[in-house]
Amino acid sequence: MASKSILRTLNVTATIVLVAIFAIPFLWMISTSLKSYPETVIFPPQWIPSKVMWSNFQAAWESGPFLKYLMNSVVVSISILLLQFTTIILAAYAFARYSFKGDKLLFGITMVTLMIPGQLIFLPVYLLLSKWGLINNLLALILPFASSAFGIFMLRQSFKQVQEELIEAARLDQTPEWKIILRIMVPMARPTLVTFALFSFIAHWNDYFWPLVMTTSDAARTLPIGISKLREVDGGAAWHILMAGNMILVVPILIVFLFGQRQIIKAFVYSGVK
Repeated sequence: MASKSILRTLNVTATIVLVAIFAIPFLWMISTSLKSYPETVIFPPQWIPSKVMWSNFQAAWESGPFLKYLMNSVVVSISILLLQFTTIILAAYAFARYSFKGDKLLFGITMVTLMIPGQLIFLPVYLLLSKWGLINNLLALILPFASSAFGIFMLRQSFKQVQEELIEAARLDQTPEWKIILRIMVPMARPTLVTFALFSFIAHWNDYFWPLVMTTSDAARTLPIGISKLREVDGGAAWHILMAGNMILVVPILIVFLFGQRQIIKAFVYSGVK
């Protein structure tokens, strides 16, 4: 009993420490976004602002074409997600349910691409898109991410867990393959799809490097680029404005996560049970 109590105490302590590691920076960002500039540079720092400065958000929003940045981020993130769903569902179904010559080799090549960092291939991709005249175009931010090896891997594992009898029964009823995918495979893999959608949305919503190298004008730039411009105001770091801008960037992610958290839990529980 004593050993179990000690283990439980250690477990709770470790959990609290981990929560604090992730929560404290986020709470500090919220606190700083509501402070006046002098309160952001005083020492020792104070957590609770003496006066809540909601005007920081207005100042951040009006410091540039943030509505344009926001719309670009929405269009890019959702377009990438739709294209990825189209490609990974078809590819994962083929890898999971068909045996053909070279299938293992092709799947292995797909997995190898996970080890290649995007920074390594950005130059040839940049030159190709430049040749096509797509620099400073939203297509340059969308097309390179039209598929996902990680998504194919996740979905293939989920599709392989679907009972073969269900698919054979559908084929005996002369159900077309596209209906099998849409009416059997996709609904049963819904938690996995939602989990991947959340990962993909967060990754591309927060992406800074790719929009930075593929765009030179505000017309095609996204929120992370706009937020980075808030770092310097009148020669100094305006931390209250910068953190207000970061809050604008983070809020959509939190909303998406709140809607998708149940499906994420289901994805991990379902995989664990199987």
